[in-house]
Amino acid sequence: MMAQYLALKAEAGDCLLFYRMGDFFELFFDDARQAAQILDIALTSRGEHLGVPIPMCGVPVHSAEGYLARLIKGGCRVAIAEQVETPEEAKKRGGSKALVARDIVRFVTAGTLTEEALLEPRRANVLAAVCEVRGVVGIAAVDISTGRMELEECAADRLGAALARLGASETVTPEGWDGAPPEAIARPGRDFSSDGGEARLKAVHGVATLDGFGMFTRAMLAAAGGLVAYLEHVGRGQLPLLLPPVARAGDAHLAMDEATRASLEILVSSQGGRRGSLVEAIDRCVTGAGARQLADDLSAPLTDAAQIEARHELVEWLHGDPLLRADLRAVLRALPDVGRALGRVVAGRGSPRDLGQLRDGLSEARRIHDHLQGRKDRPALLDALLPRLTGHGALTDLYSRALVPSPPTERAQGGFIAEGYDHALDELRQISGDARRAIAMLEAKYRDQTGIAALKIRHNGVLGYFIEVPAKHADALMASDSGFAHRQTMAGAVRFNAVALHQEASRIAEAGGHALAAEEAHFEELTALAVKARHAIAATAEALARIDVAAGQAERAAEGGWTRPAITTDTVLEIEGGRHPVVEAALAAKGERFVANDCHLSQTDRLWLVGGPNMGGKSTFLRQNALIVLLAQAGGFIPAARATIGLVDRLFSRVGASDNLARGRSTFMVEMVETAAILAQAGEKSFVILDEVGRGTSTYDGLALAWAVVEAVHGVNRCRCLFATHYHELSRLAESCDALSLHHVRAREWQGDLVLLHELAEGPADRSYGLAVAKLAGVPAPVVARAKAVLERLEKGRAETGGLAAGLGDLPLFAAALEQREEAVDHLREKLGALDVDALSPREALDLLYELKREAGNLP
Repeated sequence: MMAQYLALKAEAGDCLLFYRMGDFFELFFDDARQAAQILDIALTSRGEHLGVPIPMCGVPVHSAEGYLARLIKGGCRVAIAEQVETPEEAKKRGGSKALVARDIVRFVTAGTLTEEALLEPRRANVLAAVCEVRGVVGIAAVDISTGRMELEECAADRLGAALARLGASETVTPEGWDGAPPEAIARPGRDFSSDGGEARLKAVHGVATLDGFGMFTRAMLAAAGGLVAYLEHVGRGQLPLLLPPVARAGDAHLAMDEATRASLEILVSSQGGRRGSLVEAIDRCVTGAGARQLADDLSAPLTDAAQIEARHELVEWLHGDPLLRADLRAVLRALPDVGRALGRVVAGRGSPRDLGQLRDGLSEARRIHDHLQGRKDRPALLDALLPRLTGHGALTDLYSRALVPSPPTERAQGGFIAEGYDHALDELRQISGDARRAIAMLEAKYRDQTGIAALKIRHNGVLGYFIEVPAKHADALMASDSGFAHRQTMAGAVRFNAVALHQEASRIAEAGGHALAAEEAHFEELTALAVKARHAIAATAEALARIDVAAGQAERAAEGGWTRPAITTDTVLEIEGGRHPVVEAALAAKGERFVANDCHLSQTDRLWLVGGPNMGGKSTFLRQNALIVLLAQAGGFIPAARATIGLVDRLFSRVGASDNLARGRSTFMVEMVETAAILAQAGEKSFVILDEVGRGTSTYDGLALAWAVVEAVHGVNRCRCLFATHYHELSRLAESCDALSLHHVRAREWQGDLVLLHELAEGPADRSYGLAVAKLAGVPAPVVARAKAVLERLEKGRAETGGLAAGLGDLPLFAAALEQREEAVDHLREKLGALDVDALSPREALDLLYELKREAGNLP
């Protein structure tokens, strides 16, 4: 046995091996040590290997899913080794001592889960494959629980942003690729072939060309090849549900890098969970599929005005009819997760319950269609969705006749085919039932015959049916002419058999076996029908999810008094009474009110410099406007009284930073890396929020960097930007930057205490109130007093020297400074370019070097 285990373990590689032994999955050696620690189960030993006891632990087969979930969350991957023949087949093959053959039937990994118990209902489970082809990175992503597959490509420096948007549970890459993300699983490079990927996709979908699905680049096809090859590997040749691939255009969605997503806390809060995130604050979906679609919308907002308006129109239509919305949400709430049930069925892991969920979900989809079809003035998006909710009448009718109202999750015991669907099956069940009644009559007969009132007929998996009497009555049945045959002696009872009982037991076993075989055949037929209709069923599931998202968005808008934004292609951002959805919800839970603020950015006033004290609301103001843009372009209503959103192509947020010790980066280094990315990538249609740039270094360095960044954003990037700062000296930029305006969050000191008003006002901040904030935070009074004395001395020195920003007003603007420097450098370049190096003597060359050095020293 151990030789068989070691051979399978070698095949499993770095996965934990679940080795089936009877009713348990056993783990040995290091696998057992690791699993026992994660699962908190007992670690035992079994026999010896090379003279050392073999560590061992195990989990029951019937409850293995719960243990698998904990192992996957613990970062493990698991190979399942099942018995692939019966003990009888093993004996027939190799004699009485033959070992039952086992083989790995499946790999369970974070990105390939389909089991309902292992998945989060409101979160997609994405598997991604990434590779590079001729300098371009291809990405293939699939949620195999629903089959949705997308292909895209991006530049190498945009890979982090793309993976952050996908939030993949597992990523596979070619072996030896230097650009592979951390924690990626390396797979053979030959799997990532564009030709191979194209061939695999054609084979999966049974087509001669992929043109009907869209246009796919070589990088996309190579990534798709790696993805499908990995799925074939983990499924041991059995592929899950894969819908036709969709090409995701790079400019079709609002681009956000990893740092922006983290700082805006879109799907995950800074604490690492859903609580406190944007999605948690706005999610009012009543189905898991709707919640997953909403998360996808927020991760990839649209940049096409027509598509955005179509979503807004549907939300507005449902928002305007509360009774319809309530009825619709009530029906949706009772729906099963059709997409994931279909995924399990197609993957070969379906159950009768999954077929029942398809029946119920598709039937309810038809009801929703009929109810909405009769409504007037339907939005265009709803008209496009309604046809996808129908077309399953024959399938649902068949499932309604074939399945019991509540099918079981396991099919091994049968009982899921409805009575009346198969008359032969009904007869087998009747025979089995009659035999059971006959056994009950036999029990009564044997009691009368023997006079033993305690006689019982029992059943177990080893002996089958048997007669059991207390030990003190056993002698009467032991007699040779009693008609009973001794089977087993227990501590307080003795077990017997009888000819009549054996006959009835055989009838039950035969009829039961035939009934189970008949039900299994029906299950395969019903499953094949679902697989055949998988594309249409998946389209229905997607339509239901989209309707749920729109209804949930309308419900959230009604709760919070949110409004529909106007979308324009102009570079404006006009928001009146804007609020932060997460902060507002948190304050409302405490009975407090959020202070709304306006934001008016335009081509002539595109950069706001926002000052004011800490805790005054600067960061909240910056974030809320970024989130309002995101919500609007995701297709929902926004927390504002009124808004006109000029389409944003890229959203950048540099708000807060922390050390990244894993990459050897300090807080300031992280800040500069993020700022550099913004300055390199932001364009005129971008929206940027920057908070306290330069605060992580010395005052002079910080001010210099902040000054230069503001000038660059204003004069080079020319994007809409909110820039929060404590450097009062930056207010002087308003004199030289015509599209920059000054604003501050209001605060007042009252009787020695700081009162934060959280209101935005025009003009520069009059002071920073840093000492007052320190007092609020509980800094000891002597320390605050000492700081006040130091501050007075510093301010006196600054006044005498002309201040920290003395002389900055004389600096030319950002572009002019670059031109001056370039001209000076060009002077030297011209002189060097005119030289005939081959004609110089050694002495002349040395003299020329001295001359060039003198000129370089005189440069400004």
